Amino acid sequence: MPRIPVTKTPKVYVGGAFIRSESARTFALRDRAGEFVANIPQCTRKDLRNAVEAAAKAGPGWAKRTGYNRGQILYRLAEMLEARAGELRDSILIAGAPAGKKRDAATEVALSIDRLVHYAGWADKYEHLLGSVNPVSGPFFNFTVTEPMGVVGVIAGDAAPLLALLSLIAPAIVSGNTVVALASEHNPYPAILLGELLATSDLPGGVVNLLTGFRKEMIPTYASHAHIRALSAICGPDDGRVLAMGAADSVKRVRLKDPLSGNVWSDDAQGLEWIRALVECKTTWHPVGA
Repeated sequence: MPRIPVTKTPKVYVGGAFIRSESARTFALRDRAGEFVANIPQCTRKDLRNAVEAAAKAGPGWAKRTGYNRGQILYRLAEMLEARAGELRDSILIAGAPAGKKRDAATEVALSIDRLVHYAGWADKYEHLLGSVNPVSGPFFNFTVTEPMGVVGVIAGDAAPLLALLSLIAPAIVSGNTVVALASEHNPYPAILLGELLATSDLPGGVVNLLTGFRKEMIPTYASHAHIRALSAICGPDDGRVLAMGAADSVKRVRLKDPLSGNVWSDDAQGLEWIRALVECKTTWHPVGA
């Protein structure tokens, strides 16, 4: 009798654990030929709220880590992606790229790894460039330091499901934030595999939480959730309008990139400005001689 292979049951990664959607709903992922691949969890607003709670719980401990230690952890994650580069490449090819957005999957994996190494290098350096000692007229010592914002909502684009996701996650966590990310709707499988890598990495559970599902159901809650302090998204004008309006009501910072102009393949999609967008500056006045 021929052996029946054991197929993977995809789950989302929340709070350091693999879970199904609380609604038990799924949607079918099909390959480029239209053949069924897997049932992907269709996360709900309740799943998002649970993920925010997990991120908020992990936040204080992650923020207290030294920049050097956070850099080590990101570099270790890059090593793990390098070791499973072939599997990541295959996960990108499952559904193929959206029309007009085709790129080499191996190139996407290589750039994703390089992007993690890039931010690992920034981990113990960005503070020296974003912080400052400020000249003041008076007997005071005045200095500015950066602090993480807290929970950052990340919404990845479809054009590069792995690279777009990591391009938004890495600058958020390198500065001590925690992340609740919504994977590509077109091809969420690379995010499923990334969750497996995160679970065996040195990154504490809850620092990065990965959800899958439909944007139209999740984006309004991302926009309005009061405990999400910033949004970093690659989205079109309609979704961007919903995010901006909800963020205005809940007073959160928003960084939106259009799928056409927000090219995650270029060197402009990384760097100090991406870190600056997700930190707050705290200025301290101290009397001289006190």
